Amino acid sequence: MVGGVTLSLTRGAEHGTPRLTDIAAQAGVSEATASRVLNGKPGVAPATRRRVVAALDILGYERPVRLRQRSAGLIGLVIPELTNPIFPAFAQVIEQVLAGHGYTPVLCTQMPGGSTEDELVEQMEDRGVTGIVFLSGLHADTTADPVRYHKLASRGLPFVLVNGYNERITASFVSSDDRSAVRMAVRHLADLGHTRIGLAVGPTRFVPSRRKAEGFLAAVRSFCGMRAEEAEAHIERTLFTVEGGHAAASALLDRGCTGLACGSDLMALGAIRAVRERGLSVPHDVSVIGFDDSPLIPFTDPPLTTVRQPVQAMATAAVGALLEEVGGTPVQRTEFVFQPELVVRGSTARRGG
Repeated sequence: MVGGVTLSLTRGAEHGTPRLTDIAAQAGVSEATASRVLNGKPGVAPATRRRVVAALDILGYERPVRLRQRSAGLIGLVIPELTNPIFPAFAQVIEQVLAGHGYTPVLCTQMPGGSTEDELVEQMEDRGVTGIVFLSGLHADTTADPVRYHKLASRGLPFVLVNGYNERITASFVSSDDRSAVRMAVRHLADLGHTRIGLAVGPTRFVPSRRKAEGFLAAVRSFCGMRAEEAEAHIERTLFTVEGGHAAASALLDRGCTGLACGSDLMALGAIRAVRERGLSVPHDVSVIGFDDSPLIPFTDPPLTTVRQPVQAMATAAVGALLEEVGGTPVQRTEFVFQPELVVRGSTARRGG
């Protein structure tokens, strides 16, 4: 019993009965406030009440019946895959923010050989979703027909698009500043004494890849004095995978590059493998920088220097824009761009250091 409320365990009896002090500490509130929430008493701000309920979830205990609220509705989340850890990271934050607003997230993943984005949207509409968040979807592919989004808008279903601005679509976009991200990476490598810097990035048809390449061309001209044609020759366009990074790095190493900027953390891991296969060392012979800073990246060998996407801020903004539209408030049909952050770890070092 906690303040007159019995909490059922979901993690097994070995954990014991939850203490009010634990719940209050997890929620960052006083024990008196936690007790008021658990007993369903008034006088607590909605945001504080949500923190206490979330604390129960985090600690692994079932919510008391009086705290179980009916969902405000279903919100669809479409992501391209689960292999790249940045997508589950985005999904987790988006789902947490949605849950905080009382919505139930419906996660849909485009696995190879599975349902297409259009089929997933159709399935979600059949389930009566209130809105949809698209993460790195077909909106980011410049060769894809944007009419599908026009039709979605004409049916009155709110949606927001993350990472991949498309001027042919009238919607709210949330993006990381890809040009700035690569500029940070190139500047860091140049400051370490690297003059032959290469970029491993995805196919040109994807907006984030295109923007990263544009940022690279401008940055190497600015920081390394490269001519335009030479800079272009230092870009390898491949897949956003470990294998893609390996292939791109191999080609760039053949051109004498000692600093490699990569379009994803997975590509950077492939690049490190390519460097080591040549008997070279990261970072003493070749410095490597990734992009995303997904959760396990600090624990690689060596710990990966990377450009961190502001996942929390982007996810919160995307959900906020969507729910504003769901609530009937007109939202700005524009691109909200968030600044990434260079995180320096052990995969970069002064050239020859």
